[in-house]
Amino acid sequence: MSAVLSSATDVQPLPAQRTRGYWASVGARFVRDPVAMAAAIVVLLLVLMAIFGPWLAPADPYQSSMFKRLKPVGTPGLPLGSDELGRDLLSRLIVGARLSLFMGIAPVLCAFVVGSGIGILAGYAGGLVNTAIMRTIDVFYAFPSVLLAIALSGTLGAGITNSLISLTIVFIPQIARVAESVTTQVRGRDYVEAARASGASGFTIVRVHVLGNVLGPIFVYATSLVAVSMILASGLSFLGLGVKPPEPEWGLMLNTLRTAIYTQPLVAALPGVMIFITSIAFNLLSDGLRSAMDNKA
Repeated sequence: MSAVLSSATDVQPLPAQRTRGYWASVGARFVRDPVAMAAAIVVLLLVLMAIFGPWLAPADPYQSSMFKRLKPVGTPGLPLGSDELGRDLLSRLIVGARLSLFMGIAPVLCAFVVGSGIGILAGYAGGLVNTAIMRTIDVFYAFPSVLLAIALSGTLGAGITNSLISLTIVFIPQIARVAESVTTQVRGRDYVEAARASGASGFTIVRVHVLGNVLGPIFVYATSLVAVSMILASGLSFLGLGVKPPEPEWGLMLNTLRTAIYTQPLVAALPGVMIFITSIAFNLLSDGLRSAMDNKA
């Protein structure tokens, strides 16, 4: 009997398993996705190129030379050739990453802040408030993004600031609709009803229980809009409604090199290739984030 008791007392309790948090699980699933990680690396490299571009560029991106006009790829001293004014295309592509990424990220970031606030307010308030806000949003949402951006930029005039305002207005309705839809779903959850029954104020419920559950999906959707924003900004520059010369911006470079498509097609296509690579990277990054945030993954 004593042997049995001694053996029972020798048994040590197992240590409690530490539960992995939600965001830690999201990060683990994201790291296991090779496509998403490759897209994240490309985006990181583009961001670093945008930050350190002026120091990485091998030549002055603004210095022109009529003796070096439209040199082909592989020319000594001009690895990617030169543009219509004889400027080093590699340097302009590197330095242009800063303005191109800024035109893609800044409007989406501004629209994320404004659109999320509008959508969360409409989704949590419901009723007549929701109807009034969302019907107003639908007026802007009914127009195609390209036509609305062109119309707004044409009305405000060309320039970086006006392009940012135009693109921000374009993306606010799209983000607001997603925010309203997600908030409406979260508003009916049990923990929100329990907080409301306990006497918590609406502001407290939104701050503590709603924001943490809706900002993630809204952010993932906003990430997918960065590629669209870059393409729209490039299109505005191509039409002369965005960035003005001589600033190095990929869409503007594509516009100024369009006349060289028959003489130096590879040189003329390089800004478009950069836009394509960046757009694909942001789209794949958004898909990876969406998959990682799926609880069923």
